Amino acid sequence: MKTDIQYNPNFELSETHNLVSQSAKDFAKNFILPYYKEWDEKQFFPKELLQHAGEMGFMGVLVPEVYGGSGLGYFEYTAIIEEISKVDPSMGLSIAAHNSLCTNHIYTFGSEEQRNLWLPKLCAGEFIGAWGLTEPNTGSDAARMKTTAIKDGNDWVLNGTKNFITHGISGDILVVIARTGDVGDSRGMTAFVVEYGTPGLKSGKKENKLGMRASETSEIIFNDCRIPDQNRLGEVGNGFIQSMKILDGGRISIAALSQGISKGAYEASLKYSAERHQFGKPISSFQGISFKLAQMATDIEASELLMHKACYEKNLDKKITKLSAMCKLFASETCVRISSEAVQIFGGYGYSKEFPVEKFYRDSRLCTIGEGTSEIQKVVISREILKK
Repeated sequence: MKTDIQYNPNFELSETHNLVSQSAKDFAKNFILPYYKEWDEKQFFPKELLQHAGEMGFMGVLVPEVYGGSGLGYFEYTAIIEEISKVDPSMGLSIAAHNSLCTNHIYTFGSEEQRNLWLPKLCAGEFIGAWGLTEPNTGSDAARMKTTAIKDGNDWVLNGTKNFITHGISGDILVVIARTGDVGDSRGMTAFVVEYGTPGLKSGKKENKLGMRASETSEIIFNDCRIPDQNRLGEVGNGFIQSMKILDGGRISIAALSQGISKGAYEASLKYSAERHQFGKPISSFQGISFKLAQMATDIEASELLMHKACYEKNLDKKITKLSAMCKLFASETCVRISSEAVQIFGGYGYSKEFPVEKFYRDSRLCTIGEGTSEIQKVVISREILKK
């Protein structure tokens, strides 16, 4: 992981960060902005866009160049997610899930052979990654998962169902956590890689969602799905522990996604309030509107500082369990408030699909739920601060 310090004493970000951010901004403007409304209406997942993102270096941001990645750090990574999410949070979510969950899990816990086998294609966007932890009856209570992996000779046989899986239908490769020990035992789960097309693996129901509609979400079903032991990631029984570490980084992704929504909604509100005239003057001149904008700007700044602190410590490979939960909690709750206020500033037009803020509002709700609800973040934070 990159360990160079990205901040100077004036809190200015590096030239690399700014170049990457501009590249992501241009990518979103040229390849997402013209189509995102249609994708949202039709719930269409543009897989080719992610392949193009791979050509731009956005699909293996944190992976070293030796494995085909971009070899960047968390400041650059969050900048990419943020800029894309300012235009379409659905695509920000898909790129974040691919990078921080599937790809990062293989990079962090895979052997050299596994890294060389799968990472180059994931980083290039040739393979789209998925990650399976959640099940229909075990959302926050992941330790009680029912999907099993039974050892049979040199193979493992998987049975069970995972749900709310990003890229569950269109993905090419899946990291799945399955139970190999007793229910409720944190050391009774193991991580495996399963390639799509493996007999016994099939996609289930596609979710019809409130928001993030262009980011595909579905069930994945295992029915006597047989994979070789060389597809196991790390030691038997370490899958749950691995997942918790992966989610520490993943929560920074959700913070960046939330920041993109917040900034997108705020910038649209700022522009609209200057252009919309009532009673002979711009509505931004009224205190009722200007105070909303002031609070939005302040919350965005505070959220960004907290996220950047998490990026800084993650780049130094420090333990960030508490900090990542804090930045995810604050940024996600902030984006829900800001997108709601944006709809209010737009008034009746905010309720119309002609304007972008209604979509930011719909998309924002995922941020307080995905990769651990706000309530779970508070559980994580409270446990950390109460440790003796």
